[in-house]
Amino acid sequence: MGNDLNQAQARINALLDDNSFVELQSLVMSRNTDFNLDAKKEPSDGVIIGHGLIDGTLVFVFSQNADVLGGTIGEMHAKKILSVYDMALKVGAPVIGFLDCNGVRLQESFDALEALGSVLEKAADVKGVIPQLMCVAGNCGGGLSVLPALADFTFMVDGANLFVNSPDAIKGNRAEECDTASAAFQYEEAGTVDVHGSLTEVVTCMRQVISMIPNDIVEASDDLNRASEGLEDKLTDAAAVATELADSRQFIELKAGFAKEMVTGLMKLDGVTIGVVGNREVEGNAYLSAAGCEKAADFVDLCDMYEIPVLSITNVEAFKSCTCQERRLPRALAQMTQRFVDASIPKINLITKQAYGSPYVLMNSKSLGADLVYAFEDAKVGAMEASKAAKILTDAGVDFDAIEKDYASIQDSALTAASHGHIDRILSKADTRKYIIAGFEMFF
Repeated sequence: MGNDLNQAQARINALLDDNSFVELQSLVMSRNTDFNLDAKKEPSDGVIIGHGLIDGTLVFVFSQNADVLGGTIGEMHAKKILSVYDMALKVGAPVIGFLDCNGVRLQESFDALEALGSVLEKAADVKGVIPQLMCVAGNCGGGLSVLPALADFTFMVDGANLFVNSPDAIKGNRAEECDTASAAFQYEEAGTVDVHGSLTEVVTCMRQVISMIPNDIVEASDDLNRASEGLEDKLTDAAAVATELADSRQFIELKAGFAKEMVTGLMKLDGVTIGVVGNREVEGNAYLSAAGCEKAADFVDLCDMYEIPVLSITNVEAFKSCTCQERRLPRALAQMTQRFVDASIPKINLITKQAYGSPYVLMNSKSLGADLVYAFEDAKVGAMEASKAAKILTDAGVDFDAIEKDYASIQDSALTAASHGHIDRILSKADTRKYIIAGFEMFF
């Protein structure tokens, strides 16, 4: 490689199978001679590239090296990254990038700007063709921050910085007041990052994601007919339900810190990768929010691009209510609706606890194109919760309790929805895994 082991190489080694990395173009150097840059020429030009294996799966990797020219992007630096994409495209392999860069190389000026643009163009062009995983491992600012946002999966090492404008450059803000570049902010507030943690934690999750994509069917290590246990205590959290259903109970939740009321993630069912979109109660409330709908829409789009079937796990009763939501919700709801309707992948909806009103319709209902809709027998399904409906339906002098009881038994029921053809099968909780797998296998 020409250099002693550095962070850029160490990150690659931590990710890939032992002794599987093959470095390419290690002797490439900067060609610019302005500002005495030729005196600083070093092999690799600030980025290490090559290919290797993750549990036997071929991947192509680039890792920016901040120890060489600050990891800045110049003409040859960008050409090396572009060559990674070109090789990956030829064989249909994922591209993984470790970002640690002090921006475009000022000594190369416009050439460096165009070099950055060429990398972003390539990443946008191959989106949906080959999987892209980006890990922010050091500094990633300005225009380069577009690259992790374009990626299919984005990871961030604690202590790294991801920003468009640095925290101190934002009017009225200081990093010590609100560190907008931190992993916590990008994970919880911005929703850019799927997973953050130590390098070890991050690369472990990256390896898990690679095991899910490309969507190769593998022999399941779990019993197809295994009974689902304890679901009655997990209905408020789609992630908990998905974990119980998944092969070996392994569910990877993505963007878990952002819009927590919406769950997105990956699992395998009988060896087949399945995307999960579902609801999580927050402080006892089961609602759709603008951020949650945008999160779900992006994830359904991702699954559709890579032909990953989707299981929606529905437990919803209302729209989140505030002035901010009124500004954002209509567009976000439309975005999620469009993604569910347009997705050509198999789609199954499981109603676990409650499914009320328009929010239910938008959570991958039969009318929006769900191929199969299942529900638990005690799930509540209807236009409105019975006590609320009774208040509207009750005339003066009419027994409110009687109206509420009648509405609950006639309209507020999964059995009634099934009798009208809106639900395909009523499931026992113990048999859920078996029937969900059978539903998806029907489409294969």
